[in-house]
Amino acid sequence: MKIQSAIATLVLGAVLVSPVFAQNSQQTKMADCNKQAADKKGDERKAFMKSCLSAKPAAAPMTQQEKMKVCNTQATGKKGDDRKAFMKSCLSSAPANQAVQ
Repeated sequence: MKIQSAIATLVLGAVLVSPVFAQNSQQTKMADCNKQAADKKGDERKAFMKSCLSAKPAAAPMTQQEKMKVCNTQATGKKGDDRKAFMKSCLSSAPANQAVQ
């Protein structure tokens, strides 16, 4: 019974804290956009702020494990030295935003 109470407390805590992190990231984004728009005025500033605040953050680079998964999927059907050469090339040059095909 104690374990269930502890888990419930952790889950409740996570739910209550998550909006705080979202708010902080939005505040950070607003502050960054404001700094970049310091020299702009009027409609130019308004347009800049709109595009800056609606911009999506850059995607995080792929981890080595994610690269391995993508390369393995692409190497389907290859065998032996051909597969080995492909995997070496793929793992050393896989771009960060490469999608699984």
